[in-house]
Amino acid sequence: MARSSLFGKMLPVLTDLPLQGRLDARNGKKLPPGVDGTSPARLQGAAYAGTPAGSEQKEPVMRKVIFMMQVSLDGFFEGPEQDLSWHLVDDELHRHFNDELRTMGAFLDGRVSYELMADFWPTADQDPSNPAPMVEFAGIWRDMPKIVYSRTLTSAGWNTEVVHDVVAEDVARLKDQPGGDLALGGADLAASFRRLGLIDEYRIYVHPVLIGRGSALFRETDAVTPLRLLESRTFGNGVVLLRYSVEPDAGHAEDR
Repeated sequence: MARSSLFGKMLPVLTDLPLQGRLDARNGKKLPPGVDGTSPARLQGAAYAGTPAGSEQKEPVMRKVIFMMQVSLDGFFEGPEQDLSWHLVDDELHRHFNDELRTMGAFLDGRVSYELMADFWPTADQDPSNPAPMVEFAGIWRDMPKIVYSRTLTSAGWNTEVVHDVVAEDVARLKDQPGGDLALGGADLAASFRRLGLIDEYRIYVHPVLIGRGSALFRETDAVTPLRLLESRTFGNGVVLLRYSVEPDAGHAEDR
């Protein structure tokens, strides 16, 4: 059941549209004038929530980049040789993941995380032995617009756009677009986003287990990033959700 862990590393299908067109079409939005959505580097405009025609324009509501990851109590997101057997993803926790992720506007993953997901989830709903929450998530993952950050991939399936580098200005333009928040998965990719000050919220799922060794969730850095606790929740299997926002005056979490 290791692959059923949604963040171990991390509507009809609208494949005839480029990524931003799919993001906006999925959320019932039209692209702002002059935006063709061919790549994150060309995304422009901002979403203004609840502004009736002819009224004073409100401040833009930006989408958030939300880093979601499962971790052992001693700080590892995977054991040796990518072992995830210690993940305690029961039906309750899986339904929670489904409820959170179906509202997202896109999934952002590194190559390793993306390939792990793509190797299992596209056909997971065809296995009658899989429980209902897994079957449900297969559809969520398959149909969700995705960006995979990779310097080696040239193309990817399942509503996925390949982007070669994390560029702060491109991510900022992506956040300016209408739609749901952006779910970030993968420790290496998160380190790049954190270094550029691009993560708005952390949702860390702490499993009640000490695995002793493996891959650390957070990379070593001299940066200090102040956080504010938004929510804590304990699930029946003992997993604890710790949800934090980055303090707005924290600035870029760069090495000092």
